[in-house]
Amino acid sequence: MYIVPESAIADILTRDDAFTAVEQVFAAMAAGDAYNFPVIREAIGHEEALYGFKGGFDGNGMSLGLKAGGYWPHNLEKRGLINHQSTVFLFDPDTGKVTAMVGGNLLTALRTAAASSVSIKHLARKDSKVMGMIGAGHQAKFQLRAALETHQFEKIIGWNYHPEMLPSIAEVAADFNLPFQALDSLDGMTEADVVISMTSSFSPVFTSAHISDGAHVACMGTDTIGKQECDADLIVRATVFTDEVAQSVTLGEAQHAVGAGLKNREDIFEVGAVINGTHAGRTSDSEVTLFDGTGVGLQDLAVSASIVEIAKAKGIGMEVDF
Repeated sequence: MYIVPESAIADILTRDDAFTAVEQVFAAMAAGDAYNFPVIREAIGHEEALYGFKGGFDGNGMSLGLKAGGYWPHNLEKRGLINHQSTVFLFDPDTGKVTAMVGGNLLTALRTAAASSVSIKHLARKDSKVMGMIGAGHQAKFQLRAALETHQFEKIIGWNYHPEMLPSIAEVAADFNLPFQALDSLDGMTEADVVISMTSSFSPVFTSAHISDGAHVACMGTDTIGKQECDADLIVRATVFTDEVAQSVTLGEAQHAVGAGLKNREDIFEVGAVINGTHAGRTSDSEVTLFDGTGVGLQDLAVSASIVEIAKAKGIGMEVDF
């Protein structure tokens, strides 16, 4: 078994590597060559933690495995550790023997950012100039850096419940030599051509009225039953794409509109179909497109497989007899 510890991931995985791995696995999913296993996510009754498993099999990339981990809300304050903790395990699909164990914390942040940037590349208007951010937490910086590499953006605007956190977004803007405007109200988000929302809200943060015609929205914070970032009116208005339809309608952003009968499951499409060319994707400059990024196990496996390959080539990590 090859072990790549969390401390080594930053020296191995680039945003380009994560993007390529996620784009390829989305395409494999849409082609029927890869599938995810049912998600397990439970409150363990200790430390208010949520723990679970995401896994799957990619017959194209020959990746089999799972990510184990979750959310420990008191880690940072009590122990100086990040609240999200995870590890990925890969197995040989021919024999079932474990082949790798990979640190999953930075990996998760990069693969989540890669998913939204894949959607932006394939669904946003080519002339998109203004990038909008809703949310300014830890993941937002990863999201923004990846998104800014997809188009020639000229300006960044941002809003957060706690405006004192917005300087972290301004730092990324400065790294890309782009101006940043902090919004006092979400009403200003109508200026954005692309919007990424990255919150953990259980009630709508923004509505259709905050999104302009022709915009692309990537909703990246909803991965649990009950969570909701945008009002159902935006799901109804937009052409909705997702990583996996089954997750989108049960624990993703579309769960509320579908549950209320406002949107049909059949009207939600896999972004991989756009990558493969079996769905046209955006059809006009006035169309609103939305990506419901629920986070699937195959993303973790694809990126982990890439990490292991690069780690072996660079002599990073260790092999143990298991």
